[in-house]
Amino acid sequence: MPGPPPGGRPRPVPPPRAAKPPAKPLESPAAQAAAAPTPVAAVPAAAISVPEAGPDPARWGRVDDEGRIFLVTAESEREVGSWQAGAPQEGLAHYARRFDDMRTEAELLTVRLTTGGGDPKQALHSATAMRDGLADAAVVGDVAALKAHLDELVTLAEAAVGAARSARSAQREAAVARKEELAAEAEKLAAEATQWKQAGDRFKAILDEWRTIKGIDRRTDEALWKRYSRAREAFNRRRGSHFADLDRQRASAKARKEELATEAEALADSTDWGPTAARYRELMAEWKAAGRAQKDADDALWQRFRSAQDAFFSRRTETFAARDAEFAANADAKRALLAEADKIDTDDADAARAALRGIQERWEAIGKVPRDDIRPLEAGLRAIEERVREAVDRQWRRTDPETEARVSQFRDRVAQFEAQAQKAEAAGDAKRAAEARAQADQWREWLRTAEESVHQR
Repeated sequence: MPGPPPGGRPRPVPPPRAAKPPAKPLESPAAQAAAAPTPVAAVPAAAISVPEAGPDPARWGRVDDEGRIFLVTAESEREVGSWQAGAPQEGLAHYARRFDDMRTEAELLTVRLTTGGGDPKQALHSATAMRDGLADAAVVGDVAALKAHLDELVTLAEAAVGAARSARSAQREAAVARKEELAAEAEKLAAEATQWKQAGDRFKAILDEWRTIKGIDRRTDEALWKRYSRAREAFNRRRGSHFADLDRQRASAKARKEELATEAEALADSTDWGPTAARYRELMAEWKAAGRAQKDADDALWQRFRSAQDAFFSRRTETFAARDAEFAANADAKRALLAEADKIDTDDADAARAALRGIQERWEAIGKVPRDDIRPLEAGLRAIEERVREAVDRQWRRTDPETEARVSQFRDRVAQFEAQAQKAEAAGDAKRAAEARAQADQWREWLRTAEESVHQR
C-alpha cells in the first residue's frame, strides 16, 4: 500500500456520487403520470442499519508500530493503508471517516430509492460499484454490515429499475394507444365531417395534444404521424373541393336569380292581373329552387325581386279595391231597383209590363256586382218578373176573346225578337242580342200560356 503523499496526511478519497439524471422533455399530464417513478417500499431500519466507524475506529481496525492501518473483520484482517504524518490513531480515524463517507453515500442512495427521488438505474450502478469495490476499499469500519446493506440496496435498485421499466412500457403503451385514438379520430373526420369549421378546429386541437405525447419509439411514432398527416390532408382536400363546388353553385344561383329579378321587374307594370299574379308565384318557386348566392349578392337580388313583386301587387290591390267599391255601388243600385220594382202595381198589366221593362233596361246598364250578391239580386228580379207575367196572363184571360188571334200574334212576336237577336249577333252587338232573346223568351212564355188557354177553353 502506498504511503501518504508529501506533506503528511493522505488525501481523503471522495465518496462516489450518483450521476445527475438527464433532463426530461415536457410531457402531457397523462404521460407525466405514467412516467413518474414508482417508489420502492421502504426497507426496515434494522435491515439496513450500519454503525458509524468514526466514534470508535479501534473497534474496526488497528495501527501497528510502523504506522500500517489494518481493517479487522470477524474472519481476518487486511492492510488498507499507512499513516506516517502524525499519531497512529489519527490515521485510524482518517480511514474510519472514509468508511463513514461510504456509509453516508449508501444511505443517501437508499433514501432516493425508497422515496422515488433518484434514477433507479443510476442508483443500481452506484450501489453495485460500491459493493464490488468494498472488498478492496481503503476504509476502517463494519464492512460486513455495509456489504449486507449494499446487497439489499442492489436488490432494491434492481426492483426499482424493473418498476421504472414497467412504468416506461406502460407509458409507451398508453402514449401509443392515445395517438392511435387521435389518428383514428382524424381519419373519421377526414372521411365523414361536414361541419367544416368545427372539424378544422378539432384537427388543430388533436395536433396540439399530439405534440405533448412522448415516450414512443421513433418508428411507431412516425407511422402514427403519417396516419394523422394523411387524414388531415384528405380532410383539407375534401373541404377545399366542397367550397369550390359551393362557389360554383353560388355563381350559378346568382346568374339565375338575376334573370328572375329582371323578369319580375319587367312584370311590375302589368295590368293583366290574373296571369301576372300566377307568374309571380311561379317566379317565387323558381327563386327558392335556384339556391343561395353569396350573401351580399343574394340580399341585393332579393331586394330587386321583392320590390318589383310588391309594386305589382300593390297596384293590383288598389285596382281591385276601386273595382270592389264600384261593384258594391252597383249592388246598392240594383237593390234600389228591386225595391222600386217591388212597388209595381200589377192590377194594370200593361203598365206593370212597361214599368218592368224600364227597370230591366236600367238593371242591365248598371253593370257588375260583387260575386256574393249576384244570385240574391237575380233571384229578386226573377221573382218580380214572374209576378208581372202572372198579372199579364190574368189580364189576357179576362179581356181577350180572340185567343187564337193572340196566339198567332205571340208567335209573330217571338219570331220577330228571334230575328232581331240573330241580326244583332251578326252585327256583333251581344248586349242587344241578349235583350232580344230575353224578349223572345218572354213572348214565348206568353205564347205557351195563350196556347194552354186555348186548349183549356
